[in-house]
Amino acid sequence: MDAEEIWRRFQKHMGYTDQEMEIFRSDPEKVRIVTQTPDFVKCRIIAEVIESHSCHAGHRVGDRFVLDANGYLVSDECPKKVCGFALGPVCTILPVLYERLIYKTDPNFERFNIVQCTDVGFGKRGWNGWGKILMKVYLEKSPVRERKNS
Repeated sequence: MDAEEIWRRFQKHMGYTDQEMEIFRSDPEKVRIVTQTPDFVKCRIIAEVIESHSCHAGHRVGDRFVLDANGYLVSDECPKKVCGFALGPVCTILPVLYERLIYKTDPNFERFNIVQCTDVGFGKRGWNGWGKILMKVYLEKSPVRERKNS
């Protein structure tokens, strides 16, 4: 697919006017994201529960919250219930992952890839928390899915 076809599809997907596209395309970083990161769409963001104590939503070690490269939750690959208190901290790491993908550096950084849900945990004096989970956030290549015949 040529670059202009990518831009046409992108504009249609975003619903941008021609004027908005002109502004968007004037930013070299945005152009780079759209045109020079083909591996980006082949990735999924995983937040895997590595510790759990009294989680009200029932999240357990090994549960995985799966997001596509755009940061959209892939609900059929997640637990039936997904706690919003868990996803907030995961979202704070997304800009770092995106930047690493754009500049083709290792997106699976090891120093800052553990996040905790925003519940303080049970028994914290004065806060009355319920429980908490810790999650390791990393990227993996998306599995190839067969297209359904229409």
